[in-house]
Amino acid sequence: MSRQQALWSAQAHMPTVLANEPTVIVEAHGAYITTDKGERYLDGAGGLWYANVGHGREEIAEVAAAQMKKLETWHVFGRYLNDRAVELAEKIAALAPIVDPKVILTSGGSDSVDMALKLARRHWQLQEKFEKLTIVSRHNSYHGLHAFGTSVAGLEFNRVGHGPGPLIPDTLLVDPFDIDLVEKTIRDFGGERIAAFIAEPVMGTGGLVPPPAGYFKRIKELAAEYDFLVVADEVITGFGRLGTWFASERFDIQPDMITFAKGITSGYMPLGGVLVAPKIWKQFFEGQDAPILHQGLTYSGHATAAAVALKNLEILEREDLLGRVRSLEPILAQELESLRGTPGVQDVRYVGLMGGVDLAPGISGVEVVAEMERRGVHLRNLPNDILMISPPFIVTQDELRLIVSTIRDSLSTVLSRH
Repeated sequence: MSRQQALWSAQAHMPTVLANEPTVIVEAHGAYITTDKGERYLDGAGGLWYANVGHGREEIAEVAAAQMKKLETWHVFGRYLNDRAVELAEKIAALAPIVDPKVILTSGGSDSVDMALKLARRHWQLQEKFEKLTIVSRHNSYHGLHAFGTSVAGLEFNRVGHGPGPLIPDTLLVDPFDIDLVEKTIRDFGGERIAAFIAEPVMGTGGLVPPPAGYFKRIKELAAEYDFLVVADEVITGFGRLGTWFASERFDIQPDMITFAKGITSGYMPLGGVLVAPKIWKQFFEGQDAPILHQGLTYSGHATAAAVALKNLEILEREDLLGRVRSLEPILAQELESLRGTPGVQDVRYVGLMGGVDLAPGISGVEVVAEMERRGVHLRNLPNDILMISPPFIVTQDELRLIVSTIRDSLSTVLSRH
């Protein structure tokens, strides 16, 4: 670029970004993205985990344009609603694994986490269990970067640098894998002080890690014993990534709240939300003395975003893209298993249409991703040099094989330089 850009990128060391010249995406169709230099890549990452139905769907753009011409939006505050937000909430509630839920709509995943954890604490204050303030989360977890998400982050680099302690006090990190150690930590801490336990069903930024067998079953038992809420952070896994509408179904989590975003619109508009179980919402809905939940976002229930989400859900159903995920899952698993023992590969993991490749110590994921792009495939490198695979649901079997073969070839090239 001829001068330094005005845009400050997220999660970026800006001197490095500018020194290497940013990659600017200008076009995307199906499972492919194109840069301002005309380079075309297979999008093996699905954007930032969101491109479930693929890029460039004209029918979604047409719905957005038509909605804007009719009503761009109207806020969902007090007695005011808009028809598309009402319709979307009904649709999401019908798909939810929570029986008879209410739906709080937000602008995205970080909003949703912040809302759910505030609501968890508000719930117990209304129950006059004033000691129940602590939010439990897992080491290596990611829950967005609002104040609450930063405070419960399990990735240390997202927690530090804002002063002593977490931004919001009363948080507790537990082991992500060893449920016996989780139980000991909760007991030693005092389970009666816990308001909620929040977890991604499959860790995303922490390395695409599925839960160990029995992990969430025991969490639910501890929640019953100590009377705390369980929040499933499905910002990544919601709306089909694992072949079910929600990962909570696949792992039988039975949460009290579910946060969602990304896949609800496949990234075509910013939108997220929280599904809330009756044990929480009823106290706000019943009786003249019911309290008000003082939460509000200008764009909560944005009419155009809701219209886009409804069309996105229609596409997922009409094209049976969840069934497609289920059919592609064994292909991805087989291909990733073929990488075991490959020089430079330490481990592989997969579930649904998600996969992670742990690179061996000393191998730079940044270098591997750059080499893959020279071969026409885009992936993201996660912390600790883990390659993230999360393609659009419309990806073909051959394209899945291409992603994995390109990892193998790119690794070989990188290793030959060292």
